[in-house]
Amino acid sequence: MSKNRDPQLSKVERSVHQALEEDIGLGDVTGELIHPSLSQAASLISREESILCGSKWFETAFTILDPNIEIIWNQEEGTLIEPDSEVARLKGNAKSMVAAERTGLNFLQMMSGIAYKTYLYEKDLAGSDTRLLDTRKTLPGLRYEQKYSVLIGGGQNHRMGLYDAALIKENHISSSGSIENAISTLKQNGVSIIEVEVENLVQLDDAIKFKADIAMLDNFDDDALLKASQLAKGKIKLEVSGNITLDDISKLKSLNIDYISSGDLTKNITATDYSLIFKPLD
Repeated sequence: MSKNRDPQLSKVERSVHQALEEDIGLGDVTGELIHPSLSQAASLISREESILCGSKWFETAFTILDPNIEIIWNQEEGTLIEPDSEVARLKGNAKSMVAAERTGLNFLQMMSGIAYKTYLYEKDLAGSDTRLLDTRKTLPGLRYEQKYSVLIGGGQNHRMGLYDAALIKENHISSSGSIENAISTLKQNGVSIIEVEVENLVQLDDAIKFKADIAMLDNFDDDALLKASQLAKGKIKLEVSGNITLDDISKLKSLNIDYISSGDLTKNITATDYSLIFKPLD
């Protein structure tokens, strides 16, 4: 692979190559029914309202197998698409398009579904200053795609992995002895932004006392959330986490909460219903 290629495209290509190999393996058995020189057109249809996301992955699935396949997009990435709308038109070698179809659709359906769910969360958060974050609860090997989809839907990424931010969780506190020890050690190691997951108001008070930057409130009930927002005001930023779903947003947006993080965005995926309809060339 060329070192001069756009780094984002190289990530896309690696994912799509792996998915094509997984699907095609030693060859498309049923695809042998199609004459090697047959060309066809195709329409990509969205059967339901969604956010278009993953168009580059979809396109790459086809052009890896045949660079001469033409794809014309009627919608742009990130667009809210209406039910039964034609999203794109394709033209090219039928055998290659049949082989690429499932892989292209798999990426498009998953990524659009995540983007659309994120869009719905953001829609309910409208009018508040609370920012919506994803989590590390992603499908193995697809974190880049899933977190990209959250961005396209209007949300924000929390941390990509263990390497780019500090989040002190229950097991870290247990292993280091206390919240104080954990925060102190990270500060000594030069970590600039420190977040602590807390399970009660006593731990929240410790996070404030020992100067953490953000406290993640894990599975707080309504009464504890209200008390936490009052305790933290002007002292520490708050993030609410723990089985957050779309039903919780209206309640949470009224509190003094800086961030809401939800694994629901990437963990409980409802794929967008796309179809690729083949037809003869005009």
